Amino acid sequence: MIAPTDTPRLFDRALLRARQDRARRAGAETFLLDRIAADLVERLQAVKRQFAHGVDLGTPGDQVRRALAGQIDLRGIALPDDDRDPLPLAAGSADLVVSALALHAVNDLPGILAQVRRALKPDGLLLAAMAGGDTLTELRQSFATAETEIEGGLSPRVAPFADLRDAGALLQRAGFALPVTDVDRIVVRYDNAFALMQDLRRMGATNVLVERRRAPLRRATLVRMAEIYAERFADTDGRIRATFDIVWLSGWAPHESQQKPLKPGSAKMSLEQAVKGRGTKT
Repeated sequence: MIAPTDTPRLFDRALLRARQDRARRAGAETFLLDRIAADLVERLQAVKRQFAHGVDLGTPGDQVRRALAGQIDLRGIALPDDDRDPLPLAAGSADLVVSALALHAVNDLPGILAQVRRALKPDGLLLAAMAGGDTLTELRQSFATAETEIEGGLSPRVAPFADLRDAGALLQRAGFALPVTDVDRIVVRYDNAFALMQDLRRMGATNVLVERRRAPLRRATLVRMAEIYAERFADTDGRIRATFDIVWLSGWAPHESQQKPLKPGSAKMSLEQAVKGRGTKT
């Protein structure tokens, strides 16, 4: 599928892959992926059906595949650097598609979801977790204030993230049935902002925005950012907080066996009766 020409290019995906590769070579920090992989296993256990052939789409590590080893035949597929390149997935080829910490950094998320929907067999499931909501809001605010004070302007440093409502609308737009979204807020504490930034480098999650400022970050700006962070977002023991909102998406490829919404006017009681607990007589 070719992405529409008016799709904005927010992320330098080749740079993202290079930084993720660098993080793996240096020893990646995986606490978020470990938690998501464990959560994903629990969510799949709650689904009352078996999945024979699955795809792990774009997850920057093997945590999900290891967590599901022996349960599902799961093969890893990388997201393309160029959004115009189609996913290597044949129509109706997968029972299950999972993805962890990957979909928030694609330029054409609606297009990717539409391709996943086509790749699923009828009654196949997409289950994905991506950064969203207020992820790294403390770092974003601290950088914005520091750059305004020191440099007289702002540079995009933390990616924009989809919220829960956006995610649900995208699932519906892509043609998924029974779409569900929820958010898991994880608050991690660090000694200082520099320790947080070190973890982000070890996750391969530093700034890959196309519109990022290419000039090196001024030391004075970095120091002031850390000061602001400590002033605004520290606990009583002096350690700072960093928010990670993990947005979960699930949706099914349509199938005749799935629950259908009632037709308008087919209800057997009014909303008022339901609230008051009075049923209709037969």
